Amino acid sequence: MSDSFEKEAALAAASILLETNSVHFRPDEPFTFTSGRKSPVYIDCRRLISFPRARAKLMDLGTEMILRRVGYESLDAIAGGETAGIPFAAWIAERLSLPMLYIRKKPKGFGRMAQIEGEMKEGARVLLVEDLASEGTSKINFVNAIRAAGGQIGHTFVVFHYGIFPSSVESLNAEGVQLHGLTTWHDVLALAHERGSFTPAQYQAIKSFLDDPEAWKAPE
Repeated sequence: MSDSFEKEAALAAASILLETNSVHFRPDEPFTFTSGRKSPVYIDCRRLISFPRARAKLMDLGTEMILRRVGYESLDAIAGGETAGIPFAAWIAERLSLPMLYIRKKPKGFGRMAQIEGEMKEGARVLLVEDLASEGTSKINFVNAIRAAGGQIGHTFVVFHYGIFPSSVESLNAEGVQLHGLTTWHDVLALAHERGSFTPAQYQAIKSFLDDPEAWKAPE
């Protein structure tokens, strides 16, 4: 994939995330994640489903990225991860004229005990779609479900990749899966900074977190 397309896609996606208030910066009052980690940044990609023009542009960019990186005839189905990945998977499947599936986080406790909904043929080459990738652990559960059901998977696509946790790529690579994302925190921060969204101290606090999230400490 050409560098120019990657840069344009990252910039366009970052701009949309800022415009739709899907990303938040709060270096003075950090967010607390369920893991207990403190963070000056937060993203909510679920908001994007309420912005038709913005989401259409993102899905156009995502489809182009998938075609360039994966291929035109290299996929048999698109699968969305429960729950945030489902709408994005549906829109991409429509653009690629491919069957759509969705994957539960765990098998439902009744009936067929299915974890994958929809029809997936034996040996089908499946692309996993999610809204974002942070540390990558949730993707492994979905990858295992696809393979346990007889499918093949070598690629996953996300609208947003944190881009600050090496494990998000390494854990998937170890499973033979490549991660593809439109934009990262570094892209969004650079654009927000260019637009004058921060004081120098705020910018530095956020950048220090993105450069080394494990060592970052919230202001006293």
